[in-house]
This record gives sequence, C-alpha cells and structure tokens, in this order.
Amino acid sequence: MTTALEGLRVIDLTHYIAGPFCTKLMADYGADVIKVERPDGGDPARRVGPFQGDDPHLEKSGLFLHLNTNKRSVTLNLKSVAGRDILLRLVKDADILVESFSPGVMERLGLGYDVLSAVNPGLVMTSISNFGTTGPYRDYKLSELLLYALGGSMYATGTPDREPVKLGVDVEQFFCGAVSATATLGAHLGATVDGMGQHLDLALFEMQVGNQDRAVQAHVSYQYTKNEPKRAAPGSGRSLMPTGIYPTADGYVHFMTLNTGYWDRVCTMIERPDLINDPYFIKRENFFGNAEVKMEFEGVLYEWLLQRTKLEVMEASQAVGYPCGALKSMADVFEDPHLQARGYFVDVDHPVVGRLRFPGAPFHMSETPWRAGRAPLLGEHTTEVLESLGFSGEDIAQLRTGGAL
Repeated sequence: MTTALEGLRVIDLTHYIAGPFCTKLMADYGADVIKVERPDGGDPARRVGPFQGDDPHLEKSGLFLHLNTNKRSVTLNLKSVAGRDILLRLVKDADILVESFSPGVMERLGLGYDVLSAVNPGLVMTSISNFGTTGPYRDYKLSELLLYALGGSMYATGTPDREPVKLGVDVEQFFCGAVSATATLGAHLGATVDGMGQHLDLALFEMQVGNQDRAVQAHVSYQYTKNEPKRAAPGSGRSLMPTGIYPTADGYVHFMTLNTGYWDRVCTMIERPDLINDPYFIKRENFFGNAEVKMEFEGVLYEWLLQRTKLEVMEASQAVGYPCGALKSMADVFEDPHLQARGYFVDVDHPVVGRLRFPGAPFHMSETPWRAGRAPLLGEHTTEVLESLGFSGEDIAQLRTGGAL
C-alpha cells in the first residue's frame, strides 16, 4: 500500500520542537523529508535530554529521536557559497520548504522566499517563528513558559491565593507544529491546482492566543462579560457530584461532572441506591454549595473508593455512564489494554540506542497507512542525497574538505 504523501519532497530547515514536529507528521505519512543540519552538531535538539542511559550524546536525545522519525539527514553549511548552492539545487525539485530560523536569517543567507521562488515558482515555503515576520515583537526571544504567559492561558491556571503557574511540558510548541503541518499541506494542495507556491508566516504567539487550551474560551467570554478568568481552588466543586482527583486503593482516578442530573448514576456506582432520593442529600441547599454536606457525602464515597483499584473504579463509573479515568503512570500507559489492542505503540530499532518504543499513528487512514521509522544519524544521508543531485564521490570529498558539509 502506498502512503498518503508518497512523492512529496520536503526540505526541512527546522530545529527544536515546533518545526520538526511539523515535518515529522509529513515524514511519517510518506513524504521524503530531507533534514538539513549544521555540520557542527546538527539540530540543537540533539543536545536536549532526556538521553538514553543519561548519556549526553548527539544520537541519544529522546526529544530528537521522537521528532525526526523517517527523515533523511544532510549536513550543509548554509553560510558557505557551496552549501547555499546545494540547497538551491535541492529546492529546485522540492514541493515544500519549512524553516524555523529567526526572522531575517533566511534573507541574510541569500535564501529568502524571493530567491527560492525564483528557482521553484511552485514551492510552498513555511516560516515558523516566535512572533512572526512582522510586528513590534518580531525579534523578541521566547520560551514555552513566556509563550503561555503572553497568550493569556497562565492567567487562569494555579490556585487563587498564589501567583499563576504554567501547566507542564511543551504543549504549545507541539500544537504549533500540528497547525503548521496542516497549513503547509493546505497551501501545497493549492499549489497543485494552480501551480503557484506561496510563503506561509506562522507565529507561535498567535497560535497560543488562538489555542483551544483555555485561551479561545477565555477570549470569547471576555468579549461578552469583560470578566477575566478566575483561578479555582482545588476541590471547589459546586455540587455533591464527584469532580476532580480522588484516591483509590492503588492510586487515583479523575471524575468529570457533565450533568448534575447524573446523581443517580453516582449513587448506583457506589452501590448506594438508597441515596438517590435521600431528602437530606438532594435538598437543594445541601446538594449545591454546601461544603459540610459535601464532606459528609465524600466520606461515603471515599469508603467505597479505597476498597477498589483505580481500574475497578474507572470500570464501575463508566459502566453507569459517569465519566471517569484512572490516573496512569507511564508504565501503566505502555501496558494499557486498549492501546495494545489497537497496536498503538511501535518498536523501532536505532543503530546507536537500540530498540525503543514510540507513540504510533495519530490517526488511521484505510488506504494510505502511517509508517514507523527511526530518526537519522547526523549527516547519515549526505552522500546519498548529493549523489542524487549528480555530485561524484570526488566532488563530495572536496565539499567536505572545503567545509560545506
């Protein structure tokens, strides 16, 4: 079976997270992604942990290994005349080029969109940067933490009596990569119809502001009420319905209240049908906003919870139609029976780190499958790619000696 993006040629000039995730999505669905890396160490993500065996090594970065599967690595010194000329030769037969340099770098290298489109008018060029190619913030530095703060999401996360905090890990950069892949492929579809390429300008800041991760909902609400989002105290539920994290015999579960009319389901779940119509608990002033009565009911709930495992609680809750999920460790996730049944995780062999288990396909298509694969070694495909451009072994040796590779 052919892959969805078979025949698509992508030149990858990205680094760290957002850009590489964008091109990874294309590579894993069949695109030929040529990752151009600096000869003196490659993508800086190669030096970002975690490292297998806690050994800082260019070929052992878990971040790099995950974000660059199915790509071919070529080392090029784009500051050299020869390196620039090789890239232009690659661009001539490419469909897409994705870069994540700071604004102005491509122009200073003599590789701006005007130059590239003159070589290949049908080229789609995607530029991913912190704040975009224009505007007063254009040259500002940025981190995931600052991005979360500037976009407004941090204002609503944390506890009321403390300063706001960011939720963990680099979610926003992965989100940016996914949006960038979608936008780039949409532009490529347009280029296949009219033969004209275009330049896409994507800013992490704008994608954070428009992210569904609290930001958009808060913006819409503010337009109508002018009220800023509030940071809620842990366990500040407004009814007797279990909402949030609760302990079990071997860990925790998370309940989600979708409808206070599900009271009968909760009582059925904990095997207390006698409470469904209990006049004390269902009395409105007790059911809603009464902290003391809530503590009384939670005493009953905790007694039931602490006699069961987190999976038993989740299964019992789901059986009555009340949303609940077990809080799983990563070890639990790797052994999850549902993920195993769908064959989600894939084992991939790598010449340096050996066999590793990776997340599988983000979505399935019936006729054009996703493909598993490993990340390339630094410069692993340089000779292969240059030979395809007509360079001889002697030419390649001279380029190496001259510092172009």
